[in-house]
Amino acid sequence: MSMTSRRSFLCTSAAAALGAAHPLLWAQNKEPIRIGILIPLTGATSQFGATMSRAAQIAAEEINAAGGVNGRRVEVVIEDDQSNPEAAVRAARKLIDVDRVVAIGGSYASSVTSAIAPLCWESRTVLATASGADSITKLPHQGYVFRTSPTVTLQGTRVGDLGVELGCKKMFFLGPQTPFAQSYIDIISGIFSRAGGAGAGLIYEDKKSSYRSEVDQALRTKPDVIVLGGYVPDTSVVLKDLYRAGYDGKRIGFSFGINQKLVEAVPAEVGEGAYSLVPSAAVAAGAYKRLVAKMKIDALDSYSCQVYDHVNLVALALASAPSGEANGTTVRDNLRGVSQSPQGKVVDNAADGLKLLSAGGRINFDGASGPLDFADNGDVKGVFFRYEQIQKGKLAVTKVA
Repeated sequence: MSMTSRRSFLCTSAAAALGAAHPLLWAQNKEPIRIGILIPLTGATSQFGATMSRAAQIAAEEINAAGGVNGRRVEVVIEDDQSNPEAAVRAARKLIDVDRVVAIGGSYASSVTSAIAPLCWESRTVLATASGADSITKLPHQGYVFRTSPTVTLQGTRVGDLGVELGCKKMFFLGPQTPFAQSYIDIISGIFSRAGGAGAGLIYEDKKSSYRSEVDQALRTKPDVIVLGGYVPDTSVVLKDLYRAGYDGKRIGFSFGINQKLVEAVPAEVGEGAYSLVPSAAVAAGAYKRLVAKMKIDALDSYSCQVYDHVNLVALALASAPSGEANGTTVRDNLRGVSQSPQGKVVDNAADGLKLLSAGGRINFDGASGPLDFADNGDVKGVFFRYEQIQKGKLAVTKVA
């Protein structure tokens, strides 16, 4: 294990400056409120790790600049899950048992989330996740799991619909074993079947240097569209093998497999024309615009926006609690009250939210990733997608819907 993958990043944000500016405020309770952020800084799913980390830090800085939560500053403790369930379990145990976090946010890969979810609900720690596998919110999580990302069912449905819209009749799915691979095959094949076409799929072994045999098996079915269900490392290999095999049909992938990192990993001719489906951030929202400006970038992925929202949701939930207690159960019981209250005033930042709550008001927080209304099982409602295509070596948005 490398030093990078082993280390923990502790972010006190603006705490030092605030300690000087507000000594009486922080003196009320020197113990900070800790929020864990478990994200892939290394490994196959690490393409969003760095921006997820920075987004979490910015959220904590903003909360602390507004006075913290009930006079206590917020710290985000960032751990690398290494894109690996076993490493994630070790990191989650550390966050829960050593750091005593009230919640864990981030949790991107579905295999990681599935592994750590039991630790969270058993310890009464809220888990805010950016994972998509439907199975996650079907677990007996006792209300401690909140998902801010669209489910596999919704993503698979949108990909299937896109394939049909592009005029394709025969679909073949290629992807590694994940908690959602077979679901994607079933969902997308069903859409093609109902449209008068057909679908099939193959789940392959991850981390191979070549997938030519799997590609040959797929091409024997004569598909006019191949859906790529892997992450960047294996998707880049599959795309190269498809190119070498002379495949000229459509290729559609997901944001975790076809993204800027993929564009940079393959020759331009290999990725040209491939489509990608990306959960869309709330690009017109004030929260999104401010976050992008603070990160000094032109655009930001939805997953990093979700991590930003995770930190804000936890802090606002705690600030709204009549008991003033800072623990996972308090977060669970008050989170919907600050994110989807019909009587609440819509706010898009921690400062306004904390000010209203301290005055006895009610709020409805809409974040950088969009509105945050949750179903009873913890799934977020009303998500949008950005449809992208690789054109001349760059990702171009074709529509948002």
